Amino acid sequence: MPLAARRNRGPLNYWPGFVDALSTLLLAIVFLLSIFVLGQFFLSQEISGRDVVLERLNRQIAELTDLLSLERSNRQGLEDNLSGLQTTLRSSERERERLQGAIASGSGAQQRAGELGAALESEKQATARAVAQIELLNQQISALRRQLAAVEEALSASEARDRESQTRIADLGSRLNVALAQRVQELARYRSDFFGRLRQILGERSDVRIVGDRFVLQSEVLFERGQATLRPEAAGEIDRIAAAVLDLARQIPPDIPWVLRVDGHTDARPIASAQFPSNWALSASRAIAVVQYLVQKGIPPQHLLAAGFSEYQPLDLGQTEDAYARNRRIELKLTER
Repeated sequence: MPLAARRNRGPLNYWPGFVDALSTLLLAIVFLLSIFVLGQFFLSQEISGRDVVLERLNRQIAELTDLLSLERSNRQGLEDNLSGLQTTLRSSERERERLQGAIASGSGAQQRAGELGAALESEKQATARAVAQIELLNQQISALRRQLAAVEEALSASEARDRESQTRIADLGSRLNVALAQRVQELARYRSDFFGRLRQILGERSDVRIVGDRFVLQSEVLFERGQATLRPEAAGEIDRIAAAVLDLARQIPPDIPWVLRVDGHTDARPIASAQFPSNWALSASRAIAVVQYLVQKGIPPQHLLAAGFSEYQPLDLGQTEDAYARNRRIELKLTER
């Protein structure tokens, strides 16, 4: 087509640039949401671990409390027994004193006093045993109090670690958000430069269009009908694209994970041949053929991606020859890996 005819087509269409900016904004929002979900996941893991520790400590405290209550009850019973024994001891001592005063009255009284003395000695031994048991209970209660203090200290340390973990997670999420926002902005800038360069290279061609955030080349520019072998005259177009990609690859920092995605699309009419049993096979083979040619031109293969979409992503839902031709295409998109 003559150059003058192409220039008289009308004013430039700014709508694709607006769609390009809107898609970039959506990518940034998706990245930020992903980081937020990741931070929430790590926070839930930290909180779940803390809840397990708190539940275990609460069970230990409940067990120790029950044991302490039991020991206190036993101690109270022993103290009551001791009080009774002491009362009995005082009564026995009074009885012994009374009997000692009556020893002079006869041998029968002396025998009774001996029996009471033996009984008194037995009561003293029982009292000593009760005192020893009370002392043992006091020692056990002291040990339980020390255990409770250790449990409370461990609980306080766990809560402090939990607060520190939450602070670290919040700080990490903030730094990741900033870093991702910077990477998204950088890649958006390089994507804009890439599309600008392709516009200059490919010019105002009717068989090359911009749809959203990607360049669209009609399949007939690159392939024969129903084939996946690049036409000889397609080399010039792809060479110019490869030169733009190589120039961009030298500018993008190595820490930005970018790829040039090559998508193959067919029309809705089925194909069934020995070489291509379905439209899936044809669309994928065409995308792979373009990627392999770009690799031959020096583009690093780790920055290339081939995808086949068959007939399931049409640009035109019509069933005319023009609609079928619009849907048979190769799309180029610079995106994140």
